[in-house]
Amino acid sequence: MSLPDAVQKRLDALARQYSLPDDSGERLGALLSALDDEHAPTTVREPAAGIGVHLADSLTGLELADVRAASVIADLGAGAGFPGLPLALALPQARVALVESIARKCAFISAAADAARIDNVEVVPARAEEWAAGVGQNDVVTARALAPLAILVEYAAPLLRDGGVLVAWKGRRDADEEADGARAAAIVGLELEQILPVAPYAGADHRHLHVLRKIAPTPDRFPRRAGMARKRPL
Repeated sequence: MSLPDAVQKRLDALARQYSLPDDSGERLGALLSALDDEHAPTTVREPAAGIGVHLADSLTGLELADVRAASVIADLGAGAGFPGLPLALALPQARVALVESIARKCAFISAAADAARIDNVEVVPARAEEWAAGVGQNDVVTARALAPLAILVEYAAPLLRDGGVLVAWKGRRDADEEADGARAAAIVGLELEQILPVAPYAGADHRHLHVLRKIAPTPDRFPRRAGMARKRPL
């Protein structure tokens, strides 16, 4: 798929905004082009919209020093590959695991990574609770549009190394969700560090990155068996 010049110019500007590696504008375009497929696991497939909703939104993670410095990142519930694939493109020194339990989504992520020449990724066909190889290995865990905070902290905590951070992409702030998340975080060894407002594109109101740091060991009873975090939230 050949992208319109106006779209490519916006991609090039996005690459410059975040000081991405050379040729990143072209490779971001390849990610957008991969979405032009009826089997792409997203409802936003049109390139002009996808720049903001998928790419710019994902790259707001680079506004956090912990993300910029990360060597090992896990993107949970990776879906169509966002934010994991754009972050992997932006951070060639990092290894990024895209954890996704649905096989057709895993296949799409692999194809999109190949199209954009992103070779520092691993597609993990598993639920977060069942990914034993990831326990204690990650500097950063990311999650976008996956679950409430009380569930995300339970997914992420066992996977984080000591001092690592969970970065959760969220929309409008919700006091009840945040309170539930804080209580659950305390149980699994995390603590809220900051809630960063971000504005990835015009009209993207009330976007926030919730950053929670691992400050204590996660109890041995975590992770619980698959599905329990949703069925019986902490």
